[in-house]
Amino acid sequence: MSAMKKLFYIIVVVLLLTGSFLAGRLYNRQSENRNTHSDTLYVQKQNPPGQESEEDLSSMPSGTVKIDSQRQQLIGIRVGEMEKKPVTHKIRLLGRVAADETKIYVINATVDGWITKTLPNSTGSFVKKNEVLAAFYSPEFLSAVQSLLFALSAKDRVQTTGRETPAQKDQIAQFNINLQQYKDSLKNLGMGDLQIEKMIQNREWIENVDIISPADGFILVRNVSDGLRFVKGSEMYRIADLSRVWILADVYENEVQYFKPGIEAKVTLPYQKKNYRAKASKVLPVFDATTRTLKVRLETENPGFTLRPDMFVDVELPVNLPPAVTVPADAVLDSGLKKTVFVERGDGFFEPREVETGWRIGNRVEIVKGLKPGERIVISGNFLIDSESKLELAAAGMVGTLSKDPVCGVDVSVNKAEKAGRKSIYQGKTYYFSSDECKEKFDKNPSRYAKKP
Repeated sequence: MSAMKKLFYIIVVVLLLTGSFLAGRLYNRQSENRNTHSDTLYVQKQNPPGQESEEDLSSMPSGTVKIDSQRQQLIGIRVGEMEKKPVTHKIRLLGRVAADETKIYVINATVDGWITKTLPNSTGSFVKKNEVLAAFYSPEFLSAVQSLLFALSAKDRVQTTGRETPAQKDQIAQFNINLQQYKDSLKNLGMGDLQIEKMIQNREWIENVDIISPADGFILVRNVSDGLRFVKGSEMYRIADLSRVWILADVYENEVQYFKPGIEAKVTLPYQKKNYRAKASKVLPVFDATTRTLKVRLETENPGFTLRPDMFVDVELPVNLPPAVTVPADAVLDSGLKKTVFVERGDGFFEPREVETGWRIGNRVEIVKGLKPGERIVISGNFLIDSESKLELAAAGMVGTLSKDPVCGVDVSVNKAEKAGRKSIYQGKTYYFSSDECKEKFDKNPSRYAKKP
């Protein structure tokens, strides 16, 4: 038994020693891993990837940042070269067909009465000039018709032989005057010329008065029916001549300048593949307070009466502009106070540049001042660059002092301007500049840019 106990103790001691050895090795390895990880974190903290804190930006304008190629790809920065070339663009608008207001005819009741006959026409029907639309009766016509027939009878009793005495000639002239007055009375009451002439020729009593169409056109409004009682001033028919129509289009204020009077635009009727040539009217565009746009009027012929009121059409106006430096609209950052683009300076440097813009058509904006042909600017991802540029200016303000460039009007880091030699002293005051060009302008005429004390 004693031998068995000794063997048991020996085995226990060996196991304890082995466990201690393995535990020590594991502890040492974990310690090494922790030290290695700490060193790595320390190195990353001291030199984060893409951070070029040691770059010398003193020769660059304030706000210039440097972004390496890897970060440019990650951010999605795209750069494009500026060119000065003619601009061809097409302004596309949605138009609405409207009847020509000068060719809309409204038939109103001139007396009280009621409808005695209607013909098979309705809203949208095409009618011709002098076509009978309906008939009505009014007691007010009785005395006027009777007076006309009496005047005709009196005139018929006077035979003209050519040998009339002066008194007879005066009597005949008076008959003609009275006859014309009675005819005018009937016209004022609403009777048409054809019906009056027919009554004069036949010497017949006419009881019902015809409502006739004043022109060729389409019925827009029809307010008659058999036995309908109406009062003076009631609208019975509205007829529009659609041989020539208007196209009304809503145009933004920056595009209305291209719709000059007489300029031609292409009008297309969707789904029918029919094109028309419309000309801009001489009438000034009308401002619509609801849509905040200007309503432009185009005029076009309407063969076959294909274009009907309230139809929608596509309007296309070609615009040809002289050569100009243009950029995508998204490349310009508009803060409300100034407009900025980022110019590529090479080696990953991007300079903020204040620009002046002109016209804008579609997605292109004209650059009037601030850029030159051949320069490359950021056209995508500029919002992220702008954030870094503002951080750069903020850092410059914390590290050193910021000063306002008297020529270019931008904030300048005094430390960077000092280091680059971009400063001038005038009347005992020191001025700092964001670029050599601004400094040269100041040195040529310092009194123009220097601030009064």
